[in-house]
Amino acid sequence: MSHHLDTPLAAQGGQLYIDDLYVFNGDRATVFVMDVNSSVTKADIKRGFHAEARYEFKIHFNGAEMEELSYRFAFGEPDGEGRQTLQLYELTGADARDDAAMGTPIAEGRTGEVSTGGNVRIWAGRITDPFFVDLDGLATVNGAVKNGSRVDHSAWRADQATNSFAGTTVESIVLEVSHDEPLLRDGTEIGVWCRTLLATDAGGWRQINRAGHPMMWPIFWPDDTDFSHPANVRHPGRDLSEGGEEIATAVAGVVAANGTAPDPQAYGWSVARQLYPDVLSYRVGTAANFGFAIRNGRTMADNAPEVMFSLVLNTATTSGLTSDATKGARAAAFPYVVPA
Repeated sequence: MSHHLDTPLAAQGGQLYIDDLYVFNGDRATVFVMDVNSSVTKADIKRGFHAEARYEFKIHFNGAEMEELSYRFAFGEPDGEGRQTLQLYELTGADARDDAAMGTPIAEGRTGEVSTGGNVRIWAGRITDPFFVDLDGLATVNGAVKNGSRVDHSAWRADQATNSFAGTTVESIVLEVSHDEPLLRDGTEIGVWCRTLLATDAGGWRQINRAGHPMMWPIFWPDDTDFSHPANVRHPGRDLSEGGEEIATAVAGVVAANGTAPDPQAYGWSVARQLYPDVLSYRVGTAANFGFAIRNGRTMADNAPEVMFSLVLNTATTSGLTSDATKGARAAAFPYVVPA
């Protein structure tokens, strides 16, 4: 199959490729998790976080088009033990969407260690990947989406599905923000996305990759091995106007071929409007669930592939797996991930 994660270019840029974004309720706090740099690419990937990059969580309030709060992580070069220093900055208001803004430093530490500051706890390091999907099953879906064809399961059986990410690792950034934080009080409606940026020779910053809803790249852009698709660099506020037709057309093509929607074009646009802007919605303090009936944040146990397959195909579609596949990769207490 063709997939972003299985190419030499993906391995080279893995430190900047966002594998997953999770947002859920913690201990009187909201938890934000960004995973990058999956070892599924190959065994000799460059470990750690990119020392010339930024890793940011972007937060919108009450359906606003623009973010009003950003949390920015920066990392130093690895030391002799492979550990990296890290700094966390908070940016609010107009600064939250200004790459030139410096932000307020609120916590610092080293990878592999818990650090605190103000209303936050942070942890970053290598973990056992909690994500689960059978890449052969995924191939049947993204092939049909790409070609506007019937889903062909002749070479894949759900009852024989295996987790392609078993035994793999990712670099994870875990940020826990207390409900005492004025901007993230219990009950606040937020929209969350994350991104990676790389320093440019001219002294600025270039957005490399971003993530909101799960499975967007594997389903719609599996061949984007060099971060060349426009979705990488645009702001979510431009998603529907600049990319809505692309999503609507792809979904209309596959549901028409599979006979799962009486009006394929209308259904295609309904999906585009659900996925764009590509921002994960969540009500602070509630139980997160990225499911069929409710999409409210996302936990590491949610079967995101199954939900996204079913949405795009407009028919119940199993991934062949359950969250039991990675129960050993989740923890009940901070940092909620399992260090590798």
